[in-house]
Amino acid sequence: MKFSIIIILLAGSVLSMGRQIERIWTDDQGRNTKAMLLRVENGNAILQLPNGKESPFPIAKLSKDDQLWIQNYSQEPAKGAPAEDNKLNFEDPWPEQVKFKGDPEIATAKEDKDTKQFVYESANYRYNCDVRLGASVVKGFAVLFETTHQFVRELPLSVNGGAKKDGKYEIFLFENANDYHSAGGPPGSAGVYIGGKNIVMVPLTSLGVKKAGTGYVMDREKSSKTLPHELVHQLTPHPYYAEGSMGWFTEGLAEYVAVTPYFSSGMFNVRGNAKSIVEYATAYGKDGTGGRGLGEKIKLGPLKNFMLQSYTSFTGNAQVNYGCGMLITNYFFHMDREKDGVRIKKFLKALREGKQGEAALEVLLDGQTWLELEKDITKAYTSKGVKFTFTE
Repeated sequence: MKFSIIIILLAGSVLSMGRQIERIWTDDQGRNTKAMLLRVENGNAILQLPNGKESPFPIAKLSKDDQLWIQNYSQEPAKGAPAEDNKLNFEDPWPEQVKFKGDPEIATAKEDKDTKQFVYESANYRYNCDVRLGASVVKGFAVLFETTHQFVRELPLSVNGGAKKDGKYEIFLFENANDYHSAGGPPGSAGVYIGGKNIVMVPLTSLGVKKAGTGYVMDREKSSKTLPHELVHQLTPHPYYAEGSMGWFTEGLAEYVAVTPYFSSGMFNVRGNAKSIVEYATAYGKDGTGGRGLGEKIKLGPLKNFMLQSYTSFTGNAQVNYGCGMLITNYFFHMDREKDGVRIKKFLKALREGKQGEAALEVLLDGQTWLELEKDITKAYTSKGVKFTFTE
């Protein structure tokens, strides 16, 4: 999918940012100013300038990247959320296999055929559907949702973001593609995360749910990498969307989870995902569909430029950038130095402390030059049959 996050502008609301971060802001005319975001109020970003003066600025007149940053940064963990949703787990071991155990325990919260509102719930998710679904069908796809949630939370990267509504993450399901698109789903997409509302929207076909007579059944042969990708975005904490991370890391992480082999019984085989990641980036995935198709010789510009490019630029060349983002993210997870992910964890901790852009990437370099890092990535992937070339 070309665009995984849709911008929904805040209007008529007051939103506190909590811990403020100073950054460079750009308006729609390309003019820059350094300021601290204090809050969002009635469609304006209330900025504190270096002289201490507060200045309201219309969000609609900010650059698209700044609008997107506000939407993601505004997603605070829900008040009263379970402790496990907010904890940092950088010291945990990397999972080798993630398996969902037990019954997803589906509850029916509402069924109203007149208003076409059918609401079902599992442990962490609320499914708002426009058609009635049987409990067995909901259980069928709820296992994927709950297993993905478990996988993301177990990654020792402190992916503890997202805001719940009444204790659940909100999912909106649509019987047909037209209704999905009318609600804001991008044409040609199989699912989407809308950052401003912190919801995921999905047509039922993407979940392997198909019409059978007067009801619906699960198509066990149907699989989708799009859904886990979007669920990762829903759970990603707002500091990870900062400049220098938004794009290569946020999309790379989502691709990493989505490409990890999943079994419908509710299991991700993390230990066996290296081959799948390379195949998905270089070819077109299993059965010749869905991959990025970059080939085994990949040319990319300077790594620094790749990591610092705007999100608009990143999504503008989705096949190359998403594929390379996944490979580079995977390098830092499993191939860098002692293969223990130390540098990427330092980088994420720096983002949480308010660093961004080149300052955050200096932490990631950890004493290396950009040229040295490019050579290390090239060397690591050469052993996997992939030749990276970072060109000027």
